[in-house]
Amino acid sequence: MARRASDAQPSAKATGDAALFARLGIRREQDLVLHLPIRYEDETRIVPIGSVRSGETVQVEGTVARHEIVARPRRTLVVELRDDSGSMTLRFFHFYGSQLRQFSAGNRVRALGEARGGLFGLEMVHPRYRVVGENDPLPDALTPVYPTVSGLGQARLRAAILRALRALDWRETVPADAVAKLGLPSATDALRAIHHPAPSTPASALHERATPAWRRVIFDELLAQQLSLKRARAARAGQRAPALADDALARRLLGTLPFRLTGAQQRAWREIGGELGASQPMNRLLQGDVGSGKTVIAALAAAQAIGSGWQTAMMAPTEILAEQHLRKIGPWLEGIGVRIAWLSGSLKES
Repeated sequence: MARRASDAQPSAKATGDAALFARLGIRREQDLVLHLPIRYEDETRIVPIGSVRSGETVQVEGTVARHEIVARPRRTLVVELRDDSGSMTLRFFHFYGSQLRQFSAGNRVRALGEARGGLFGLEMVHPRYRVVGENDPLPDALTPVYPTVSGLGQARLRAAILRALRALDWRETVPADAVAKLGLPSATDALRAIHHPAPSTPASALHERATPAWRRVIFDELLAQQLSLKRARAARAGQRAPALADDALARRLLGTLPFRLTGAQQRAWREIGGELGASQPMNRLLQGDVGSGKTVIAALAAAQAIGSGWQTAMMAPTEILAEQHLRKIGPWLEGIGVRIAWLSGSLKES
């Protein structure tokens, strides 16, 4: 992603309680802009209560018919909301005295949440709501929902991000011709479109992160990852490590295995065995499905290290898996004269 021209700290007005924002990793203005939505909610339309189906996440609007506090089975604020097509219950297990005034009979309330089937018809549990006027306008685009922490509401977080967006001043780090060739927007335009999508943006594309704006962010994240890996690889190339080049023991193991390596296993072993014999550190991930033969490649690598005069440790995330590896690899290595010891977290000190 492009860089900010200024890395100024966010103002108290923009971020409120800095400790809450810090828990989200937000310490600078640019952190606010890079705090991206996890989903979007549709507040652009009102669904008649009579048309709502259980399981749907919808926005309804109606007049409060009544509210009451029910003591059993747990203290609950229950609100009956009506429109011309029907009625629905809003249920709150945690509430404040100010909410009782908001839900005074006759007040008009707009609520968004998941409708569920209850004992007395449809209900929403802890919907997001606000008191509105008769003709309060609706948003013209989907509303972003951000990762947050307790004590930091969506409205406050959105306001801080909006202020940071207004001051947005980024310098592109990706050449303009490369961006144009890929059909991607500028970083500034992409960030603004993600936080405030245009009304014409398809909801499905936003939810699937398939819009040009989201694709620009994904592209920059992948580019940054690849550049970081390349820098790390270059740094390792300048480091020195013992060359584990004696492959005689590994070849003996290959000759005693009760099966032949597949073509893919042979290719993997050629690459790994070659890197073990080099005088630079190896940093490699061997990826494969369950049963694809990763364990035998690890055993061959261990044999080459042992044959080159070193000890080898094979680690597993669980004791069960470690024991499975011992039972599988143990006979292979013991068959070529390698002594094996098994250590686990459950073993007591001797």
